[in-house]
Amino acid sequence: MGFFDRLLGKSAKPSRPAPNGSSPTPPPAAPADPDPEPAPAPAADIGPVGPKLATALEQLEVRNTDGAKEIYEEILNSTAGDRPDVLVRISGDCGATGNIALIPELIAPRYDADRHGPATGINLLQAYLALGDPESAQHVLDLLFALQKPELEERLWGFSNAIGELMANRGSRGTTASPGNREHHINLVSISKPIWSYGLEDLPGLLPNKAGATKRVAFAQLSLLDTPDFEKRSEQPEEALGRFTRGLPLWLAETLYFSSQYTTIAAVGLKEQAHYALFPNAWTGDNIRQLIDTSGGPLDYVVTGALREQDGDFQLQLRLWEIKGFRERKSFEAQWTPATADAELAKLHQQLRFFFEWKEADGLPYAPPASATAWIDSLGTSLSTFLADKGVLPREQLAPLPAPLADPASGTAAALSTLTLADRASRLNSDAPALDALPTDDDTVAAARAHLGF
Repeated sequence: MGFFDRLLGKSAKPSRPAPNGSSPTPPPAAPADPDPEPAPAPAADIGPVGPKLATALEQLEVRNTDGAKEIYEEILNSTAGDRPDVLVRISGDCGATGNIALIPELIAPRYDADRHGPATGINLLQAYLALGDPESAQHVLDLLFALQKPELEERLWGFSNAIGELMANRGSRGTTASPGNREHHINLVSISKPIWSYGLEDLPGLLPNKAGATKRVAFAQLSLLDTPDFEKRSEQPEEALGRFTRGLPLWLAETLYFSSQYTTIAAVGLKEQAHYALFPNAWTGDNIRQLIDTSGGPLDYVVTGALREQDGDFQLQLRLWEIKGFRERKSFEAQWTPATADAELAKLHQQLRFFFEWKEADGLPYAPPASATAWIDSLGTSLSTFLADKGVLPREQLAPLPAPLADPASGTAAALSTLTLADRASRLNSDAPALDALPTDDDTVAAARAHLGF
């Protein structure tokens, strides 16, 4: 299994063999393989060059990419550099540590399918897919089909599916806006606590104690697929779909933050400090690596997602990436209409909590929101006022308050969200929520009101 097979999944066998040197018409894709991928072979199994490869891997693990690259180039320029076992080891180690871009750079100029076999070619193909380069992936796929190995046929059909999907997603939407795209200067902003808690951190008993060992999970802003004129749309003041792509990750990050086993961040994109970014294509491995590099510490998991809307019907897919091994562990899917949104999103929320084995932490007792859509809108709006208050987002990007926001009488978190939103809005001279529905018998809310001067 290659380092990125979990992203691609398996597919059914074709009804006819692929022509020599060409790619077949893809069959429908099947679910991702749930079996764990094997670890790379130990360095001792690869002969005298093994210690050098082990040293290079150590450099990758401490993010000294230049040091690892220097070792790899020394190996590749020696007689060992033409050995299939060496090439597959280098490509596998680069993929497992998230250094996807190194694989084409080091391996592609040297790879010969007949001499080096399919294993390295599969790693190279997957790297091109992760980097969003379907043309190069197609070229490697043609070389692998030309080997005419029946035992590879099923996997190669899966790769053909993945290439077709990548081409279809890219379609005619123009230049991709993605994290790290220099042309668009996309910066990632990380939110490490519930967005409504900023300004209230000193209230005793509000936030969980995260002093012990925890897993660290990042939730990335959703991609918004099939979005026409995404550049023009992203330049406008905040609108509903864009707010949802940011509000949902904030909600899910907040959920795990209130579990004893996890610390979390939510990552959203800004085009410099001019306006929010929208991402019209699914996140690739290279995008995830940028998130890892800018997250302020090591990550155990990253959750990416893609949202598609057509005539009021919504489709969402979330993908959970395990960073150790850089593999997709799990996917979650949901579909809804405006009438079913709260119910379907609540189901998704429950599935995620169950998968992560959510356990109550100290601090404010956590309860799912009464209305998922209202809470997502509240979080997205709170984020905008927070960033505008900090001078990161221009005030002109603020939009009128969406309706309905979370009912402040529905719970302590909703009341605190209303208070901090009103506090920031007062400094920004923007729309502020009414405070007349705040509960009067909640000690935490009373303390927050006194702290903020309401």
